[in-house]
Amino acid sequence: MQAVKVLPKGQITLPKKVRKKLGIKEGDSLVLEEEKDKIVLKKGKTIFDYIGVLPNLGMSIEEMREKAIEEVAKERAESIHRYKRNT
Repeated sequence: MQAVKVLPKGQITLPKKVRKKLGIKEGDSLVLEEEKDKIVLKKGKTIFDYIGVLPNLGMSIEEMREKAIEEVAKERAESIHRYKRNT
């Protein structure tokens, strides 16, 4: 067990040894779970790790995933179109 200090804005620093062991890098997302009198941090892996954490956008996780896939496909198609137009 290692102790960490909570900074003025509620931030904590994860010890380097823990980050290295769990493969946590700058920019990674962590999922925070409250369990009775403790806090559990887990490394996020997929959008499904964030169920209950994401804001309510009026759609399910599955719908958000589909929307994200559609947006990526649209961006790729536009990128290909721009590339073909410029060559």
